[in-house]
This record gives sequence, C-alpha cells and structure tokens, in this order.
Amino acid sequence: MNEFLLLAAMNAVLVLALMTSLWAFSVAIKDSSIADIFWGAGFVIIVAFTWATSDGVAARRLLVLVLTTLWGLRLAAYIGWRNWGAEDPRYARLRQHVESQGKNYAIHSLLHIYLLQGFFMWLVSLVLIFSMVIDSPAQLGWLAWAGGAAWLVGMFFEVVGDQQLTKFRSNPENQGKVMDQGLWRYTRHPNYFGEACIWLGFFLIAVENPLGFISLISLITMYYALLGPTGKGLLERRMAKKRPDFEAYKRKTSGFFPLPPKT
Repeated sequence: MNEFLLLAAMNAVLVLALMTSLWAFSVAIKDSSIADIFWGAGFVIIVAFTWATSDGVAARRLLVLVLTTLWGLRLAAYIGWRNWGAEDPRYARLRQHVESQGKNYAIHSLLHIYLLQGFFMWLVSLVLIFSMVIDSPAQLGWLAWAGGAAWLVGMFFEVVGDQQLTKFRSNPENQGKVMDQGLWRYTRHPNYFGEACIWLGFFLIAVENPLGFISLISLITMYYALLGPTGKGLLERRMAKKRPDFEAYKRKTSGFFPLPPKT
C-alpha cells in the first residue's frame, strides 16, 4: 500500500507537468482540442512511468501495460486523425464565448480544460497504478482473465463503432441524418458502452487483491464522465437540436446497453 500511495503521488506530479506543458503548447498553436488527443496517450505515459519505477507481479504489470497501451494509442490516433488540421468546433465555440465576456481564454483553458482533465486522468489512472504495484496474488486468476475479456468486448465496441460512424459520415447523402446502422442500431452510444467495458476490465484486474476496491473511485469517475450530464446527456441534448430525427431514434434505441431495437 505504501508503494501505491507513493506512485500515486509521483504520477500526480507527472500529470500536472504534462498537462501544464500541453496547455502551453495549445496556447502557442491556438488549438485546445489537443487535450482530447492526449487523453488516451496520457494513460500510456502513466503506465509506462509506473512500469519503470515500481515493483509488482510481472504478469499483471505486463497485462495492464499492454492493454492500456493498445487502448490509449488507438484512441489518441483516432481522435488525432478526426481533428487534424483544425480546432474542434466545441472548443472554438468555447473560446469565442469566453472571449466575448472579456475573459482571458488562456487562463480559462488552463483551469477548466487542462488541469481539470489532468485531475480526472489521475483519478481514473489509480486503478492502473494499483494493479501494477500490488504483489499478491502472485499469479493471474479468473478475475484478471474476466477483466481481459471485458476489455476485449469494450475494444470491439469502440473500434467497430468508430469505424461505422466514420464510414457513415463520409457519405454526403447522410448529411444531417442520425447514425442508426451497425452497432448504433442496438445502442445510441456503442463507443461509450465500449469505454465502460474497458474500465470495468481494469477494475476486475485490480480487485484480484481485496484492497483493489479502493480503486472503485476510478470506475465511478469514468462512469460519471460517460453517463453524467457532461457526457451522454450533453451529447444527446446537442443531437436533439441538430438532428430532426433523433427523437424517433431515441425512442426505439437503447441509451447504453446494446439491446434489440424497439418496434
């Protein structure tokens, strides 16, 4: 437990340094949306740092390192490709709103985007840090394998869902329409469901050690980000304003768990 607390503190300092540096770069290039690109990559840096500075069960450390790296780099690459060449419109609107009130957007973005995101990144990463430093059980058990299976389900929903949405949006005929095909026929948010599965998987790996339940804060934080008012709720409010057929889609399609569409 002492090593976990030490590594948690060290990673807090690391995240603070990373997010402050990223903020300075975003001010220089006038693009706040790089914060989204860094979300996945930040966790990769955290587990790599923890791997290099801690001890623990080799198999569990390797499992967490590999799963986090695959998830984080895939997500960073996808968002980077999606946002390449221009600031995400959401951040552009925020910049305009803050500046229209006579406020300093650079300071606003430091406090409300980069440091806030860094804090949540650190909270969520605690489950990864814990898994990498615990020294018991000495072998991977059924919970770790169940966690790996949940991670696989989550990656399937994230990767396939993103690919299907990208293909749908690339067709000019779908301009202004709601995506209701493929995985999106069974859940309005296959990528959010996938993300929830991935972090449930990491939590299951951690709770092979009973003290891993302290990392429940990571799972709660992630689920609140996905399902709370600033996640799924905010996205759906925007969709309802932009897509006339969203309400019909909403009535027949599950909001989170994949289920057969209602007739």
